[in-house]
Amino acid sequence: MATMKLGSKPEIFVLEGLTWRCMTELESDVVVEVGEMSFYLHKFPLLSRSGVLQRMISEYQAPEEGGGMCTLQLDDIPGGAKAFELAARFCYDVKIELNALNVVCLRCAAEYLRMTDDYAEGNLITQAESFLADVLANWKDSIKALETCEGVLPTAEDLHIVSRCITALASKACASDAAAAKSASHDALWNGIGSGGTPRGAGAAACSGMDWWYEDVSFLSLPMFKRLIQTMEGKGMRAESIAGAIMFYAGRFLPGLKRNTSFSNASFGGDCGAGSRSITPRAANVSAPSEGDQRYFLEEIVALLPAKKGVASTRFLLGMLRTAMLLHASPLCRENLERRIGAQLEDACLDDLLVPNLGYTVETLYDIDCVQRILDYFMSSTDGLGTGYTSPAVAEESSHLGAPNAGSPSSLSPITMVAKLMDGYLAEVAPDTNLKLPKFQALAAVVPDYARPVDDGIYRAMDIYLKSHPWLSESEREQLCRLMNCQKLSLEACTHAAQNERLPLRVVVQVLFFEQLRLRTSIAGWFFVSGNAAAGGDGAQPHPGGNAIVPKGAAAAAAAGQSEADADADEGKGKDPPAEAITDVKARVSELEKECQSMKQEIRRLGRPRRSWRLLTRKCGFGTKVQQAQPAMSGK
Repeated sequence: MATMKLGSKPEIFVLEGLTWRCMTELESDVVVEVGEMSFYLHKFPLLSRSGVLQRMISEYQAPEEGGGMCTLQLDDIPGGAKAFELAARFCYDVKIELNALNVVCLRCAAEYLRMTDDYAEGNLITQAESFLADVLANWKDSIKALETCEGVLPTAEDLHIVSRCITALASKACASDAAAAKSASHDALWNGIGSGGTPRGAGAAACSGMDWWYEDVSFLSLPMFKRLIQTMEGKGMRAESIAGAIMFYAGRFLPGLKRNTSFSNASFGGDCGAGSRSITPRAANVSAPSEGDQRYFLEEIVALLPAKKGVASTRFLLGMLRTAMLLHASPLCRENLERRIGAQLEDACLDDLLVPNLGYTVETLYDIDCVQRILDYFMSSTDGLGTGYTSPAVAEESSHLGAPNAGSPSSLSPITMVAKLMDGYLAEVAPDTNLKLPKFQALAAVVPDYARPVDDGIYRAMDIYLKSHPWLSESEREQLCRLMNCQKLSLEACTHAAQNERLPLRVVVQVLFFEQLRLRTSIAGWFFVSGNAAAGGDGAQPHPGGNAIVPKGAAAAAAAGQSEADADADEGKGKDPPAEAITDVKARVSELEKECQSMKQEIRRLGRPRRSWRLLTRKCGFGTKVQQAQPAMSGK
């Protein structure tokens, strides 16, 4: 901490209770009262340095009854008794030490006392201003000086000390941020190839060295912090760094952002002058703030966040939204948060999305309407692949992508990630018996069908809802099941659905029907591959005719493998097809027959007549195909 020593004489002031006495050979002839403190001093040292004290002493009139010393009242001096004590020592040329913690108060007191060079050369105003320039050259000292401005407002504002401190801090932080960003950009590129960007929502804290000033500014009062952030924005600081500082500041002051905490740990303090609020996290000895102060703080923080998407983490925004509901913040504040969350919903976690219902009329455990609005904001976004809608063609192409990392979050389109998130959310809220069917359907229907490559998630949520609402009628169950596309269920989900007594019978039959189609296509693909393997020894390349079925799923993979086998056959013609391939085909056909038999038994268990099964298999053409396949396989 920078310091400056003034004066040359030894200590002559003695404190006796609430009284300061100047111990010299001469008797005190003036008493200065500042609050509860009294200073027994001498007129000449005071009037030779201070214009105000000179005027007050000259205008003083002794009481008519006589007696007593000259008494002056200075209750409104900035900095109070402590600042006047330092000014009095300076008048007596007693040694004092200026530092970042007392220079602002002393400067304001000197201005109040009019201790200018007109009364003495090198007076207190000149000395304080000279040292203040050294203080503002250092980050830590500037922070301390700005904090002490809280106690001497509005004098510090009138002297432009607050604005000078804020400008100095903003300039230093912006210069550091620009240098760190430039260094990070240089390190991220090597030979013109990028090494990857900072994850969205991580802010400046994700980059080492960019968040060193967050904690220092988090001790400022809200008005000071707000002015500092706005000055930093004006100087061109990156939105990521600004958002990081705001998130750190809010996290210190609003413990409600974290679960299982209360607002009793937060605190308000300081004095920002008339008509303003001071909210200072450092004041730990102050009683818990009122709900109105908390609400005011939260609304100011939300308004202060940069408008750029992704600079504030989705988890932080959802925590702010929960707190806003708890404090009954303004509708504009909550809408602002919901829109921000909706713009980057694909980055949300399921646990954070479970917002408790804190309304006056609590119907459900979680706030379904809030999530519905957030999802609507996401779907209305038009950022292309960044968020919001992705075209069905792109979604389908992504769902069938065969890359090794196709299932990773980074490779999925935002709408697919949101669809998975919503399926998990629906499964979490489904056990709530107060959740009405129309509300469940409305939330599930917002996500388009093409956004779900597989419908196992929505099926699981529907099954949980049906289990928790056994009183639903058959028509309501069928209406609910329309949310699911039976063709997009996995084999495991199909097996579960075929045995699920909670599903309407029509839906079960539909699941089995599409599973039969899948089996038929799969077997046809295996037959096609087997035929190519058998003809490969003669060099024949049979082309599928009009009645051939293009294999999908496992059959497509087998057909792709067959193309490699054909290439090997061109190199060594005349070789017999491998026996392992024929054995694998036989084993696969046998396995599929067992699956079909189990499905027949399931249909009989559900009470369907045998004639319905025959019609179903005849319609699929599966039975005929199996009968034709068995003689063909036995002859190989």
